[in-house]
Amino acid sequence: MIIFLGTMALSLIAAARVKSVYHRYNQGVVRSGLTGGQVAAEILRREGIYDVQITHAQGLLGDHYDPIHKRLVLSQENYFGRTPAALGVAAHECGHAIQHARAYKPLHARMAAVGITTYANYIVMFLPLLGIATGLLQPYVGLTILAIAWGVIMLFNLITLPVEFDASRRAKAVLADFGYIAPGEEATGVKKVLDAAAWTYVAAFITSLAYFLWYLLPLLMGGRSRD
Repeated sequence: MIIFLGTMALSLIAAARVKSVYHRYNQGVVRSGLTGGQVAAEILRREGIYDVQITHAQGLLGDHYDPIHKRLVLSQENYFGRTPAALGVAAHECGHAIQHARAYKPLHARMAAVGITTYANYIVMFLPLLGIATGLLQPYVGLTILAIAWGVIMLFNLITLPVEFDASRRAKAVLADFGYIAPGEEATGVKKVLDAAAWTYVAAFITSLAYFLWYLLPLLMGGRSRD
């Protein structure tokens, strides 16, 4: 219960901070006057990336880069927005497209792990209800399966950290180098939005690490007691 409440609080705090910082800097118009969609198109063009489709969809902060279909999806607010927050998010997603084009190894490792991580998520959601709670599995077997599943999720979240931090680093650099944002308040806004977003991935890693250790330690202690 302590782990559940602690990790839940950590995730909620990180998510609330992202929304708070985003809304703070999703105000006004940047000096360049460009929208997030225009900046995304310019960044990809300057980087020599012409096979990525840029589109928009409903839903706040649902922005993402789809490496399978080579599609960069921005929320309508960021696609049409002319704020530091909108440009920062758009440039961050472009950072993932650049990673893909440059064969950035952590991104490819993350892509390769998506399938097994999806199964691991199903296991940690349903196994406690369908397995251990119903008595269909022995406790040791159930703990082993859950430890492995959480270990997979933890490693996936660990790989995600350099992918996200690198995309943010690329975003800050390209926005400044190409003059899409002005020094001072605009640059500060982009930095704070991207830094706040990065902490959601740190929170996800800490959560998965905590659950991994929670299920692993009884197995290790049980093994020692039998020895």
